[in-house]
Amino acid sequence: MRCRLRFVAVALLLTISSDLSLVSPAPAQSQAQPVLPAPPRTFLNTSYTPPAGRTIAVSAGGDLQAALRAAQSGDVITLEPGAVFRANFSLPKKAGSGWIVVRSAAPDEKLPAPGTRVTPTFAPVMPKIMSPNSGPAVQTEPGAHHYRLIGIEFSADPSAKAIYSIVAFGGDQVSDAATPYDLILDRCYVHGHPALTSFRGVLLNSGSSAVIDSHISEIHAEGFDSQAVLGYNGRGPFKIVNNFLEGAGENIMFGGADPKIRGLVPSDIEIRRNHLFKPLSWRPGERGFAGVHWTVKNLLELKNAQRVLVEGNLLENMWGGAAVVLTPRNQEGTAPWSVVQDVLFRSNIVKDPASGFSVQTSDDLRPSQPTKRIAVVNNLWLGLTTTFFGMTGGPAGTLEDLLVDHNTAIPGGYSTYYAEAATPPAIIRFRLTNNVMGFGAFGVPNADETFAKWLPGAIVARNALVSLADTGDRLGATRNGGYPPAMYTSFPNAEAAGLNADGTLTAKSPNRRAGTDGKDIGVDFVELQRVMTGQFPPR
Repeated sequence: MRCRLRFVAVALLLTISSDLSLVSPAPAQSQAQPVLPAPPRTFLNTSYTPPAGRTIAVSAGGDLQAALRAAQSGDVITLEPGAVFRANFSLPKKAGSGWIVVRSAAPDEKLPAPGTRVTPTFAPVMPKIMSPNSGPAVQTEPGAHHYRLIGIEFSADPSAKAIYSIVAFGGDQVSDAATPYDLILDRCYVHGHPALTSFRGVLLNSGSSAVIDSHISEIHAEGFDSQAVLGYNGRGPFKIVNNFLEGAGENIMFGGADPKIRGLVPSDIEIRRNHLFKPLSWRPGERGFAGVHWTVKNLLELKNAQRVLVEGNLLENMWGGAAVVLTPRNQEGTAPWSVVQDVLFRSNIVKDPASGFSVQTSDDLRPSQPTKRIAVVNNLWLGLTTTFFGMTGGPAGTLEDLLVDHNTAIPGGYSTYYAEAATPPAIIRFRLTNNVMGFGAFGVPNADETFAKWLPGAIVARNALVSLADTGDRLGATRNGGYPPAMYTSFPNAEAAGLNADGTLTAKSPNRRAGTDGKDIGVDFVELQRVMTGQFPPR
């Protein structure tokens, strides 16, 4: 028989307090701080140095594939701005470790400076590489490496009805030797069409690959998942930084199909300063609904990934479920090593999701590894309509080390938090501290054996529960249901909590400097703004 418990959770984190005096009822020997996620072992350096080789100019009507075959390490291929190259092009494997650059022939001042995100307004100075069919506009040959694509528009011909990947870095290779690596998509415009079935914008089945300063849009399919960026058969490391990413199924996903290389887990993933967005024209019932029922799911999903840093991103619009989903999946039954572990989701803004994030302990259909070391800290969640946090349990394992600290998540319409598992315990070393969150219609449950049985050793302290809707007397259950005030402080409305509509605290808020670490409960907005503008904390 399953046990379900629902209670509020909103959090912000910067430092981990050693104060363990405020804890949930649990055996003393099991009280312990969560083990924090391991960071990515490698951060890719994508700074640009112009190659010293020759320049190969390709004008409209020229043979781009011949230029790609002729180019050698250190060469630059320039493509005439506005020219259309219609074919399925491939990047050959070359000798040497110098970069081959394929770029717009437009002068540098006509393109955004390095580090600046491109927009569709730059399309007139971009050459256009168009797939005439369902194959990629550009793909890598086995073992290809050291290609940088700059200032190019990639799409499908208007006559195409469907395309699988517009840009494909790697594919279903079965060995590391055949895996392409050292690939950069830089200030490029990758897009489908309003009526096109486009399963993915960029496929990252590669090693040492980056998508930076680019714009990916109109990626959608009906009845199937689609992604702006997808990776499942490359080890990494990966860098996805400062992009606009628009995908119906998942804007970014790692996993989702079993890797063809045994034991492979996409690793060392940096996701920073991106805008993950789903337009309301995809939502039935909206005034501007475009009429096609694309399959809409999540903004970020990890099914097989480890050592992932997600920081300084804006995630916007998710009406079909959770904005962030962490769920190990042995998708086709051939990858029992699939795992989601060492994930840090820090200093992000999530706007208008149905629910905030969901974590699953293991695959509930096929064998997988258990989820481990997840931290969700210092994030602002605005416009929640159902639940902030959900945790479900698969039969293969217990989630270990979940930290939810210093978040602000409002308003919340159904419950604040729930946990559901087939067998206890659901989470070992769970910490829920210093969060501000809307109470919702159900809020937190009465205290019984749930913490001792399902969340042994949980540390729950200094969370503010705020009634932001008509919840009647349900908020009283927090005070009268057996939870000590040190765990949850209840407020009948935003004014009593000193909470503004944007999640900031008023000058006289009782939540000022009330955290376990002496800081404000909820988000540190100074730190959030610093990170959102690219000033990241030390690695």
